[in-house]
Amino acid sequence: MLTCDGETSQCFMQKPIMAVTGDETAATGDMPTYQIRAPTTALPQGVVMATSPGSLHSPQQLAEEATRKRELRLMKNREAAKECRRRKKEYVKCLEGRVAVLEVQNKKLIEELETLKNIYSPKTD
Repeated sequence: MLTCDGETSQCFMQKPIMAVTGDETAATGDMPTYQIRAPTTALPQGVVMATSPGSLHSPQQLAEEATRKRELRLMKNREAAKECRRRKKEYVKCLEGRVAVLEVQNKKLIEELETLKNIYSPKTD
């Protein structure tokens, strides 16, 4: 089952949930009986049931399925590219901050070096 999140436009596969209930008071009393039933809740909005390729019959349906898969792949690729650009921007900001800190540190060290040179170097007049 393919689930799409409307807020983030992300899609992911989700397995259908089957509930298993046990009835300990079976007719014989020896063995518990189990009933498998579908979940009672309705499918969330945005959930699409995927069809298997074997159930498609006409070339038009095959083309529609190929188009749907292509559009899904393109959508996922757009989202991945968007996330990649966001991470890169964050990384560059981090590097810029680090550069600023190192420039300040370097300036302080150069000033300290000059001070120490003035203190310990022999003065020639």
